[in-house]
Amino acid sequence: MVRRPEDAQHVSEPGLVVLDFTAADEATAQALTADREQWWATSGITPVQRESGTPGVKTRVYADIRRRGPAASA
Repeated sequence: MVRRPEDAQHVSEPGLVVLDFTAADEATAQALTADREQWWATSGITPVQRESGTPGVKTRVYADIRRRGPAASA
């Protein structure tokens, strides 16, 4: 799997981040993304990708850590 480089707009100012995750399985990747959505404004999970011969799955999330999610506001 070839990861596309981050688009400049996704990290164009302080507080914008690109998070690449590797997880054991798709359910774990989705759970991790759901947890991040509780803390920050995120893009949601991107399609999960598998790389032949490599364990686990990979996904990417775009987040704005300046914008708080519901858990951070409580």
